[in-house]
Amino acid sequence: MPSPAPILAPSTGTGRPRARLTIPVLAYCGTLMAVMQTVVIPLLPDLPRLTGASPGAVSWTVTASLLSGAVLTPVLGRAGDMYGKRRVLFLSFALMTVGSAICALTSDIGVLIAARTLQGAASSVVPLSISILRDELPPQRRGSAVALMSATVGTGAALGLPAAALVVQYANWHVMFWVTTALGAAGVALIRWAVPESPVRRPGRFDVTGALGLAAGLICLLLVVSQGGQWGWGSAPVRALSVGAVVLLGLWWRQQLRTAEPLVDLRLAARPHVGLIHVAGLLTGFAFYANSLVTAQLVQAPEASGYGLGLSIVQTGLVLLPGGIVMLLVSPLAARISEAHGPRVTLALGAAVIAAGYAVRVVDSRDLGMIVVGAAVVAIGTTLAYSALPVLILRAVPADQTASANGVNVLMRTIGQAASSAAVTAVLVHHTGLVGGAPLPTLHGYVLAFGVAGAGALAACAVALTIPGDPETEGRRAGGRTRPVEDGAMEGA
Repeated sequence: MPSPAPILAPSTGTGRPRARLTIPVLAYCGTLMAVMQTVVIPLLPDLPRLTGASPGAVSWTVTASLLSGAVLTPVLGRAGDMYGKRRVLFLSFALMTVGSAICALTSDIGVLIAARTLQGAASSVVPLSISILRDELPPQRRGSAVALMSATVGTGAALGLPAAALVVQYANWHVMFWVTTALGAAGVALIRWAVPESPVRRPGRFDVTGALGLAAGLICLLLVVSQGGQWGWGSAPVRALSVGAVVLLGLWWRQQLRTAEPLVDLRLAARPHVGLIHVAGLLTGFAFYANSLVTAQLVQAPEASGYGLGLSIVQTGLVLLPGGIVMLLVSPLAARISEAHGPRVTLALGAAVIAAGYAVRVVDSRDLGMIVVGAAVVAIGTTLAYSALPVLILRAVPADQTASANGVNVLMRTIGQAASSAAVTAVLVHHTGLVGGAPLPTLHGYVLAFGVAGAGALAACAVALTIPGDPETEGRRAGGRTRPVEDGAMEGA
């Protein structure tokens, strides 16, 4: 059955002064979303004491947000294509803000976990924002705007860690959530005031069965990946969840292929132009995530280990901060490379730069200067790669499916990050030594973790080079005139 044709919704008619603020407002929302994902990390060592809960229960304040974000991002992306991207963006940011307010009001671990689950809805902010930019901006401005939105993920994470650590160190921990609640409320108001409703929509019936099936399958899969090391890879819960993930996702796949209006257009995702982009996104997410995860543990290791620097969580955040600033500064360069050579080249180059950054870490992970340089190089590569992925998606899918397709790509990156966390944990657990009677990862374990992440980056580079060439860029190089692919010329290819 042919897909329903997109329709144009009435424009909100934002005035010129408001239109100028659309990009800054969306960038603000993307940055705050990333901040919100990291603010709880400095709290983890103290939350058992503050809430009276076990360390295992406290870890769910991170896991719950990861799971809900992974599940809701493709679902809200599809809803944005159907009902309006601004409307769904407003809803997801409002849920994040409500979750932050609940965190500020409670010390009960169960309520905290539920509130963090609400905050996971904000993971859809970046793909929805990128789709709004695609619909609202002229082609010559899209590349730089998309690159800026992609950079907010790393910039917000780099800013959130030291800022939250400072609040936790010098104020009551609830203050941190009151601050993020106020910032979130400001974002909700700014979305309503300055962001226009995208005119491109894809009418139809929302696939509730597909959404529930995807949610169940992803929860099983991500629980295995994120908790397998803690529960034991051969334990009964992990085995049961693994079987459940295979069965549920298999049934979901079959249901999506048989549904006239599926949640995820699997036939579109199977095309080389789209499927390989999603694979590259998974591998890039895997490679990128080890940078902050491993670096934070390495520099906080005690000096008695022979390699650690014994830094505090605030100092650790400052070590990672240059990488976040670099991501913001490099985003315009990423857009220019994509305009000149195509986003496929930018993606391959970014993955190669990530691998180079990990090579620096393999060579020297003792000197603070080299650690900062290596982490910053990985951040540069991440900016290049993450800016190219949504541009590739925008050029490869019809205009009325950009939010859902970008949501799936973000989902693949999230799965890659979860897999990276599991792989790094497994490597470090198997390479430990006793320092002062306490088990600590060895320097060889950290170096091996960097090597695994670098291998993932090289795999992402190889996949990027196999993505079919961009007809728009190649036509421009040849001096010909090619209809822009991002305007839907790829549809039906």
